[in-house]
Amino acid sequence: MTKDFSAFRIRLVSGRPQGKGPYPAAFKEILSLAAGKHAFETVTAWSGYAETPLVALAPLAAKTGVGAIHFKHEAGRFGLGSFKALGGAYAVFRLLEARITEKTGKPVEIAALLDGDYADIVSGITVTCATDGNHGRSVAWGASLFGCQAVIFIHETVSRAREDAIAHYGAQVVRAKGNYDDSIREAARQANANGWFVVSDTSYPGYTDIPRNVMQGYSVMAEEAIRQMDRKPPTHIFIQGGVGGLAAAVTAHFWETFGADAPRVIVVEPENAACLLESAAAGKPTVVGGALDTIMAGLACGEPSIIAWPILEAGVSNFIEIEDEAAAETMRLLASGDAGKPLASGESGVAGLSGFLCAAARPDWKETLGLSPDSVILCFGSEGDTDPALYEEIVGRPASDVEQAR
Repeated sequence: MTKDFSAFRIRLVSGRPQGKGPYPAAFKEILSLAAGKHAFETVTAWSGYAETPLVALAPLAAKTGVGAIHFKHEAGRFGLGSFKALGGAYAVFRLLEARITEKTGKPVEIAALLDGDYADIVSGITVTCATDGNHGRSVAWGASLFGCQAVIFIHETVSRAREDAIAHYGAQVVRAKGNYDDSIREAARQANANGWFVVSDTSYPGYTDIPRNVMQGYSVMAEEAIRQMDRKPPTHIFIQGGVGGLAAAVTAHFWETFGADAPRVIVVEPENAACLLESAAAGKPTVVGGALDTIMAGLACGEPSIIAWPILEAGVSNFIEIEDEAAAETMRLLASGDAGKPLASGESGVAGLSGFLCAAARPDWKETLGLSPDSVILCFGSEGDTDPALYEEIVGRPASDVEQAR
């Protein structure tokens, strides 16, 4: 490895999982394999669908003393650069599906919606959300794909590159004052005033159905990984946090699929936006305030999703927070080819792997997390270079150069 990961600031908090066993029936109202099957069938029918690669990082596994590391590389997902394409667009589809059925009294054919057969209904619908970049891009793309309108809210520190990437799909982009959580409130306020539909990736009291669909869309990625691993579960999953939607979707899908053999899940967050870790430490959902300043823009979230948290509280064994430089060093490590094939993964995309590397560099933490030569690690590289200028600044060369070296 290019740097000693034991030198980075890091904090670990134990979760309170209820022990391995069947996936609780109560959680199936939030996320389930049955609903995941519908999501998988829907998303795989979209034009441009392709399974993203599961990359073996054999040299890195050898250096860190584990049996295998698998990295689900999401940079090519639908050309949007991140796994978010699965969640936001799927939730837009489900919303439009419900509205069309309400108007026509008939089930919606995916192909007919994509062909514009319901344009008279769909064109008058506006969807909106707040975003750090990737989710808003997915919602904007979904609106463009299905023919409705989109207004996307970003907060003060979202980069111009991420703003332009959203606008590329025809959405109106509005920059709100404050941090990510402030932009969520502004999107909700304007949606209420204008009759728009909020398609958020986080839930709050009175708003859970659409975030549930967003999370269920993420399960497509988890199902792909299971199939790519020949339905043999890893021993550990290191997954990035944010509001908890991705982590809950992955935790739930693997838990219901494998039951007592489900992998141990460790959630990783930036030290300045570790709302899930603080929630675990407090034993209840906890809000983290301040600017939430981190290069891991997609994880700059201060409020846990209220439907994600129960699954995480019951199913996650540990929570880790890392400093920004650990993520930056992981980006450079992946780009160098020292970990395996050179990969261009963005700041938020490497968080899970970065948490693993920081833990694996500490013998006491390896013991705490049960990491051994027999361990099989799964990480989700949830984004590529969604901010190309920042990626090149951190890594020293553009993502296109890195990927060409594969």
